Amino acid sequence: MRIVCFGDSVTRGVSYVKGRLRILKENYPASLQQHAPAEQSVEIFNKGVFNDNSDLLLQRVDQDVIALNPEVVLIEIGGNDCNFRWDEVAQSPNEPHEAIVPLERYLYNVRQIVVRIQEAGAMPVLMTTLPLDPVRYYKHIESLHGNAIARWIALCGGIEHWHGWYNRALKQLVSSLQAVMSLDLRTKFKQAGDLKDLLSDDGIHPSALGYQEISRIVAQALWPRQASGNN
Repeated sequence: MRIVCFGDSVTRGVSYVKGRLRILKENYPASLQQHAPAEQSVEIFNKGVFNDNSDLLLQRVDQDVIALNPEVVLIEIGGNDCNFRWDEVAQSPNEPHEAIVPLERYLYNVRQIVVRIQEAGAMPVLMTTLPLDPVRYYKHIESLHGNAIARWIALCGGIEHWHGWYNRALKQLVSSLQAVMSLDLRTKFKQAGDLKDLLSDDGIHPSALGYQEISRIVAQALWPRQASGNN
């Protein structure tokens, strides 16, 4: 059984540790391998790329996914799509700004990615976006771009607003697609524990503990009998 984990920095295993972004060896695809049933041959590929969005995922789906001939593809994308170019916001905090990938294009991209995977004979699993810690994330981007962004964020509903908006739209898209497995990672991650422990210092990338939880959540979805047997 071949599984491709396809997504952005969360799939890659990026965390913010001691003021620096680092790639953790104990990322969720690596930890997922440890949950695989012993009696089943499972090969897991990590095809997460830092700072990717759905535009870029669509561009590389053939090379990074289809070419590997997988049975299952775990798709995790959206956190960068609904983010903003904070340097531009800081320069013009009173002007309107558009998300990096507008919502309608994001949904179109995800649909096309799913179709390509299905056409290749694999099963796509769409994962919802992770929650974030808006306070820590705001402090992080403020440290990088200054406090001029504060007014713009306040007028536009806050950082968490955009993440929730895209996530709700993604869940609606999932309900309209056929033969697509979905995983409400956002809800299950919140239920797993305190976000202060599960997210790293930038408030958006998982901590080592957070990655362990993601792998556990995904394993429960892929191998429910195996997961229940370990409880």
